[in-house]
Amino acid sequence: MSAPATERSLAARIAAEESWAATSDRAARTAPARAAADAKFFEQAGGDAIRAAHLRKAYYARLALQSAKSRRRAREARESAVILDEVADDAERALSHAAVGGEVA
Repeated sequence: MSAPATERSLAARIAAEESWAATSDRAARTAPARAAADAKFFEQAGGDAIRAAHLRKAYYARLALQSAKSRRRAREARESAVILDEVADDAERALSHAAVGGEVA
């Protein structure tokens, strides 16, 4: 039987941290990925370096926008959960008071 997803995720995180700890030249390790990304933007821009730079900025701005939206939705969900918890607590208190007063069987 395989490990639960949370355990696999933690094991992968541990392995990644150990791998980065053993890396003496971080820039050299990530250079191929950065070069590939630069090549992708350059190709999309039809070989125009200035357009490629703008495409790169737009890409990262789009990521920032998605992140901001995600953080906002998470915050709103937390706030809604707090409100729902308060409503549930109020309802439980009302039922408890009604039961003590003999209104609820």
